[in-house]
Amino acid sequence: MSGFTSDPEVLAQGVLALRTTAAGLLFYGYGMVLHQSFNGAGDTWTPTYLNLLCFWLLQIPVAWVLSRRLEAWGVYLAIPLAESTLTVLSAIVFSRGRWKRQRV
Repeated sequence: MSGFTSDPEVLAQGVLALRTTAAGLLFYGYGMVLHQSFNGAGDTWTPTYLNLLCFWLLQIPVAWVLSRRLEAWGVYLAIPLAESTLTVLSAIVFSRGRWKRQRV
């Protein structure tokens, strides 16, 4: 962070952002594996719907609401929340096995 700025307030926000979003990377990685399994099976609509739901309909409104209460940290917190939700929903959809019936 210090390679970009020397402002202590900006550095503190950068550290908070990186620590908060890093908490969701484990979920994000597992979710990406599930997403690519849908794509690899020829089911491209499932990941499209899940991304639309989790990132556009959940993450953006949650970030806005949390920013009103927690300021910048609320925006950072919305990222791992959306990624975790995406991973849980992907695991549920994956376990149902509907993706196996896709024809490529």
